[in-house]
Amino acid sequence: MPHSVCPALIAFDMAGTTIDEHDIVYTTLREVTTAAGASYDEDTFASWTGTEKRGAIAGLLGSDDEAEIDRVHTEFVGELSRRYATRPPVPCPGIEAAFERLRGLGVRLALTTGFDRPTTDQLLDALGWRTGADGQIDAVVCATEVERGRPAPDLIRAVMREVGVDDPADVWAVGDTAADLKAAAAAGAVGVGVLTGAGTRELLSAHPHRWILDTAAEVADLVEAIDRPDKPVARP
Repeated sequence: MPHSVCPALIAFDMAGTTIDEHDIVYTTLREVTTAAGASYDEDTFASWTGTEKRGAIAGLLGSDDEAEIDRVHTEFVGELSRRYATRPPVPCPGIEAAFERLRGLGVRLALTTGFDRPTTDQLLDALGWRTGADGQIDAVVCATEVERGRPAPDLIRAVMREVGVDDPADVWAVGDTAADLKAAAAAGAVGVGVLTGAGTRELLSAHPHRWILDTAAEVADLVEAIDRPDKPVARP
């Protein structure tokens, strides 16, 4: 059903949603976990996409050995950093223009991620994205900065507190994985899936959502259509 109220806050996922990082994160995650002896099918791997990465490694390894998990996670972070430096991430199509349009409509913008802060900062620095009045976004919260990562609602609630939005019904949460949509539902926010990352339409459609979009940039079209009813958008 259409949504008739402009969001006060839109919380976007990073890798695969607003940032095209060439699937480096999941390629690296597969490599380090399988090298450590993990064996899993595609459905199992998909169930860990979008989640905090140390927890994903533990889940894929099927291990509670903290030393092993720490070792593999350290290898993952180091290799990820090296690959990002070699092949820098780029903005997903149209997202920077969409950010500008949304901020022009008075919508607060946040990024949430399953990465830790050093990896997050490396991505943001590569793109030149900043927070604050002169930046592209208002807040960034990492999974390691909350008690529980996705699919729990903690990331969304954290950015709500940071920008001063109290009602989750005024929040849209946009992401490319089932974990993103589950977190939106857990927070009471409007879930929006996008197809630029890990999730297929079939996978995302199986979870609570308001829209499944080709790209996160299309969110700006939806908000403008609500703000300006004379500009309809062909969306369910």
